[in-house]
Amino acid sequence: MSMVLDVFVGNTTIMDMDIYQLWLDGLTVREAVKARMDQGALLECEANAEVLMSDTMDQFRTFQLCERLLHSPTKLANQLLFQIPSQHQRMLIEKYYEFDSVFAREVLGKKLSKGTKKDLDDISSKTGITLKSCRRQFDNFKRVFKVVEDLKGPLVENIQHHFLLTDTQARDYAAIVFFANSRFETGKRKLQYLSFQDFAYCASQLIQYWTTGAVGELHLYSMVEDMDVDLEKEFLHELKDLKVLVNDKNMLDQHKVLVCAALRGKIKVYRLMEANFKNLSRALINLASKLTHTKDVRDLFIDLVEKVIEPCRCDRWTLGEVTLFLTQYTNAAHGLGTFSRQVVWDRYMGVIRSCILRMYHE
Repeated sequence: MSMVLDVFVGNTTIMDMDIYQLWLDGLTVREAVKARMDQGALLECEANAEVLMSDTMDQFRTFQLCERLLHSPTKLANQLLFQIPSQHQRMLIEKYYEFDSVFAREVLGKKLSKGTKKDLDDISSKTGITLKSCRRQFDNFKRVFKVVEDLKGPLVENIQHHFLLTDTQARDYAAIVFFANSRFETGKRKLQYLSFQDFAYCASQLIQYWTTGAVGELHLYSMVEDMDVDLEKEFLHELKDLKVLVNDKNMLDQHKVLVCAALRGKIKVYRLMEANFKNLSRALINLASKLTHTKDVRDLFIDLVEKVIEPCRCDRWTLGEVTLFLTQYTNAAHGLGTFSRQVVWDRYMGVIRSCILRMYHE
């Protein structure tokens, strides 16, 4: 008997992105086969379970061989072992470096070390994310951190350049690097209501305005520093000058008068605001004056919650009322003729206002 076969030969590496996702999720081959069967793969492909197992194993093997290249994404385009179309290369990289926000929230602010890695079993149980996936995500955080922590220039751009990530991904990784470097406290019970994206937003504000790489007119220094990882020490030292706003009684009273005049009739909590103005102002200014100390920098977010957000919540301020107060509180300082630190004030309050409004969950 003669048999006619149609044979196609090519050198393009075939990768199924659905199976890739199962591999990234940390499933075993058998778990992945079951997942594919549940999704109707047997009917779709007109195959039996044995063929499905063989196909899944082959795909998993290919992904494992590619993984070492994904650790250095810029090498993926230049290697000769796998012929992968450029659009698939981008998808492989982006998906490999995707992470679960709930996982990132658990490790945010912690040292990316072996000690933290030992806690991944507990994090896996708590979040429901497989241990294998937790390890991949943690190793990606650590890898990005080690590559960019000592590089000069903008943090987001460095991450994009070395890991070929999207702008959104690069910004999220920048937040992780920034928090790991400064070791901000994020684990206290009072901070548990805040999501990873809440902290990532605050990190972007701090990076943009408080680091030595702060852009625009505020950028007075050359591009020779570790630009976006460390807070600018000279700026933190200058924040002590803001103490005059609460230490000088005449200036404190004048500031209060200006804010009250701007808010009278515009917020329901006006009387509470008027009665508590000095306490709120002292909380904001005292927080600024302490940021020369490493411990106080690490406690920035817990201080914002305890000293500002919780008191306003207790008095049932709405987010809109907090927004109006912080806006007028900031602007009123420009009406104080004897107050000479306007640039430092705006740089400080711009970030504090943005962070408080993001962290204020009604």
